[in-house]
Amino acid sequence: MTILTAEQTKALTERLMKFSKADECIVTVNGARTGNIRFARNTVSTAGLSDDTSIAVQVAFGKRQGTATINEFDDKSLEKVVRRAEDLARLAPENPEFMPAVAKQVFKSTDTFSARTAAIDPEFRAQAAAYALEACRKQNLVAAGFFTDRTSFSTIANSNGVFGHQAVTGLDFTCTVRTADGRGSGWVTRSARDAGRFDAREAVDVAIEKALRSVEAKAIEPGRYTVILEPAATSDLLGYMLGGFDARQADEGRSFLSKKGGASRLGDKLFDSQVNIWADPWDKDVPVLPWDNQNMLARERTALIKDGRVNALDYSLFWAAKKGVRPTASAGNIIMAGTSKSTAELIANTKKGVLVTRTWYIRMVDPQSVALTGLTRDGTFYIENGKIKHPIKNFRFNESPVTMLNNIEEIGKPVIISGDESQYAMLIPPMKVRDFNFTSLSDAV
Repeated sequence: MTILTAEQTKALTERLMKFSKADECIVTVNGARTGNIRFARNTVSTAGLSDDTSIAVQVAFGKRQGTATINEFDDKSLEKVVRRAEDLARLAPENPEFMPAVAKQVFKSTDTFSARTAAIDPEFRAQAAAYALEACRKQNLVAAGFFTDRTSFSTIANSNGVFGHQAVTGLDFTCTVRTADGRGSGWVTRSARDAGRFDAREAVDVAIEKALRSVEAKAIEPGRYTVILEPAATSDLLGYMLGGFDARQADEGRSFLSKKGGASRLGDKLFDSQVNIWADPWDKDVPVLPWDNQNMLARERTALIKDGRVNALDYSLFWAAKKGVRPTASAGNIIMAGTSKSTAELIANTKKGVLVTRTWYIRMVDPQSVALTGLTRDGTFYIENGKIKHPIKNFRFNESPVTMLNNIEEIGKPVIISGDESQYAMLIPPMKVRDFNFTSLSDAV
């Protein structure tokens, strides 16, 4: 696939809008080339490359809206998709929460593109898988994993003069390593915008070490423990909580940030003073598009939690108009402040505790408190006197990230994570938390 330039997509969106007879017209153009290789049982199972480019057109007649998509670019097809959207809009009921398209925005570009990632080819993907397979075969271990890379572009435009275009690259790698008898399991995940910052050997070695160390796991009693959560274990939990930073949910009493009487907890201190979380589209490690795809608003650096206090909420176009405040673009990334300490240093500073590699199968129990339940897996270890003493059987936990961030004892160095339960690109540190609630044992490895 050819990544279209800003000049090409601007000409394309202008052609589309000229066809429109509606009161307003919104156009998005997206294209992506995605490569992948998957392996299991020490053998490559699938590999492939997909290309796709599509156009979405949304029009409005008054408060009636219609949307249509197409992946053909000749004039006849472009007019067809506009007419289809208009036909749907005329048939649609009025939207009581309709908001007009936003006025022209200024987008400051972000560094989301890496030529090294865009140049990834089948040989690069094969080499990423090959190290895992060869290293595991030599040690009588069993590997499974998935590597994927993506080069894409995103274009937005509307009839009020909004236009934005940017190319994006990224890669993700996960690897699970099991002992041949199935009693030990290790796991690792890595994400990067720039392929030059990805090291398959380093990643696989982490999974291998955890698999070997997790054999002969011992059962310890469920209960409340001091826990060191690796960044991947933390990110999925935080994803559930950060979805509650929506002003409408808070004002309507539907989130943990709601107060009785219809007020929100904006400004309240809910977390430990060490907790600082923000969104920044220009962050050098996890840059994202400088606009919000849903509303076409320009993103800004926004402090969500500052010194433990709720500092900002997300206001949609509709809710901002209702409340008489400025609307905000949704966050594209989440960054949590940390220190220079490694996970090993957090372990060394722990008298007794549990190291958690990964959390999974997480489900919401209570939205009002963000109480979650889930399981640990792929490497859970008991810590004593600053050292990993032995592997332990996995636990089911019942815990809220709100409580967790109020029980922090120590924070480590942030790393890049793509959270499974979140749409965010995340920069999250390992953290040591007291009184983490393990409720029962799990036999899964």
